[in-house]
Amino acid sequence: MPAKVVLHVGFHKTGTSTVQQLLRTNRALLKPHLAMRLKPQMTDLLHATRGYSTWRDKISLAKVARRFDLLLQDLPGMPRRTLVLSAEELSGHMPGRGALADYSAAPELARIYVEWAQRYFPDCEVVIYASTRDPENWLRSAYGEHVKSSSMTLDFTDFVARYGLAADLDGVVDDIAAAVPCRVFRARLEAAQTQRLGPAQPLLDLCNVPPETMARIMPPPVANPALDQDVLLALLDANRTYTDRDARKAAKHAILAAAKGTDR
Repeated sequence: MPAKVVLHVGFHKTGTSTVQQLLRTNRALLKPHLAMRLKPQMTDLLHATRGYSTWRDKISLAKVARRFDLLLQDLPGMPRRTLVLSAEELSGHMPGRGALADYSAAPELARIYVEWAQRYFPDCEVVIYASTRDPENWLRSAYGEHVKSSSMTLDFTDFVARYGLAADLDGVVDDIAAAVPCRVFRARLEAAQTQRLGPAQPLLDLCNVPPETMARIMPPPVANPALDQDVLLALLDANRTYTDRDARKAAKHAILAAAKGTDR
């Protein structure tokens, strides 16, 4: 049984990629203190969570519960270590495409995780951790990600008009706290960036990683950094110009490759 269970449930565009990169890179160093499950070890579960955030039906939610149950069943022994699960998709899809306008699925998903974790580990503390961000900064980052990764054709003003309420991440955390029988912690990206280990620092502190171990971790580079405005506008133009998916993908790949100074 773990000493503690920390469920890092998101959110997208709040430094989660940087956190997960640090956890992967330092897995061996952290192993005496942490048992971790990241996105590659939760593929089936995250497919179900994204499905529930889209469909919001009982069958999809039951699938989440079954797959989380299976994930817990497959865990090894981890005495005196903290179990940390970290994936932004634990709260479902990132809002901003089609009818998916917010993170309102997150409280119900969190309730499932806590219920099952407490059932498996009745004698250890289970906590929720959420990384958040200033609403304006989050909207700009989410918009950039959608333009890069999807066929988004909205300009930023229209995106905000349609999906602006999704940026109230602290409100989502409040709703999660009201839905689960455990402690819920949060940290804003802007505040965490001032700490030595950036957005990973609050999570590692919550996981009770010893200071001497944290001192051996090198500060992580920023993963998935924001695009320059010129690049973003070029990608948006490609989304609006190319109706054929393959042609659009090739055009955007060329734009991103040129921005990186490579023709890969």
